Amino acid sequence: MTTTVVLKNEPVRSLEDKFLGELVRQSESKRSVIQSDFLTDLKQTAMSVLAQSKFPNKRDEEWQFTDISELLKIDFQVAQKANLTTDIINQFILEEAQQSRIVFINGIYSPEFSNTKALTALDDRVYLGNLSDLPDAQKVKLTHYLGQQEGSNEFFTALNTAGFSDLAIAWIGSDVTLETPIHLLFLSVVDSIPSLIQSRVLVIAEPNSNFSIVESYGAVTTNCTDRPQQKPYLSNVVTEIYLAENSQINHIRNQRESGDSFHIAKTAIAQSKNSSYTNYDFNLGAKFYRHNLDIFQQGEQTETNLNGLTIIAGRQVSDTHSAIYLRHPHGKTNQLHKCIVDEYSHAIFSGKVFVPKAAQMTNAIQLNRNLVLSSKARVNTKPELQITADNVKCSHGATVSQLEADEVFYLRSRGLNDYDARHLLIDAFAGEILDKISLNSLQKRLRQCISCRTI
Repeated sequence: MTTTVVLKNEPVRSLEDKFLGELVRQSESKRSVIQSDFLTDLKQTAMSVLAQSKFPNKRDEEWQFTDISELLKIDFQVAQKANLTTDIINQFILEEAQQSRIVFINGIYSPEFSNTKALTALDDRVYLGNLSDLPDAQKVKLTHYLGQQEGSNEFFTALNTAGFSDLAIAWIGSDVTLETPIHLLFLSVVDSIPSLIQSRVLVIAEPNSNFSIVESYGAVTTNCTDRPQQKPYLSNVVTEIYLAENSQINHIRNQRESGDSFHIAKTAIAQSKNSSYTNYDFNLGAKFYRHNLDIFQQGEQTETNLNGLTIIAGRQVSDTHSAIYLRHPHGKTNQLHKCIVDEYSHAIFSGKVFVPKAAQMTNAIQLNRNLVLSSKARVNTKPELQITADNVKCSHGATVSQLEADEVFYLRSRGLNDYDARHLLIDAFAGEILDKISLNSLQKRLRQCISCRTI
């Protein structure tokens, strides 16, 4: 079935409408791996939303510090299947998830590089794979989850819904505890043709389940991924996570796209009663990075821990927007987001915590700390609490600082040179987040990246 969307202002005159019209046209031509009335209606609705939408710009409050008009000048083409070798894939595989991973290349599922042997003993209590292989009984239940999170009308979220062709799914059954972490690996192949890659992730934690999941984004290129090669691409990602009652998820998100790329992501989490969600968000790559992280409390006594680390240099832009919607009593949230900003880079943090009258006995902490290594680097930070409940414990704050000269001097007086002294302080600043990761292989890789990226 083909959906036709007529964009506003016909004939199309504006650059924004031309850009959107072409992406919608390509989305129509990109068929999903399975066809169903539900998916057809879902995509139809998303395309209708796009028809009434406008491209985000700096006049919009949520985009006031970031300019993405450069996207309008690039002729993106929907990414095609790419053939990679096992040696290339092995560079991105985590030792702890050798047999509990699925791999997507340019947004397309690659069963030949995926390995879920560690989960097969659990039979139908755990599913890790793509949309077409999902058991029929669970395909019927998709209507309760896929595309049902709040905020689905946001521009890039709707664009992803209209255009994704496959789906990475981690579905963990009731009372299941996984000792082995799940690894969702998404690779973008850098090419001379600017590509549009629209990955989609669905994670479902049924009651009393407990597991860890790593969501990784990397680039396959001939040179260091940080080095610009005038080969841009757009990675537009949406991740939906559902935690049922008493479930627990540790979620690590690691973004290491190429230095020419645009990575725009939406992560939406719905937490039921007594659930616990912990997020580690590491952003080291991409020319432009935007992450909207939304938490929706759907029951009392939820626990939410958000830990973010951004390390950027050159002319990179990193924009993190988080929103925690607390709607029930006895919620607990703790957010710490750190940025290390060097050269001409620009970091933005906007964090909101909503505590309405129904969310009594809430305990919410939010802190954004920024380390600026260059006089040309910039930081915009806006932690925000909106509270109408009268029996809560809430605090928020932000700091922007440089390396302290007396601390560097102290380390040098103990025999370290200037380079090592600076790096020791930078490592200590980042270590507050890194030390919390239980996956040694990932922690080691991130520390190596930090060492290479900071001077």
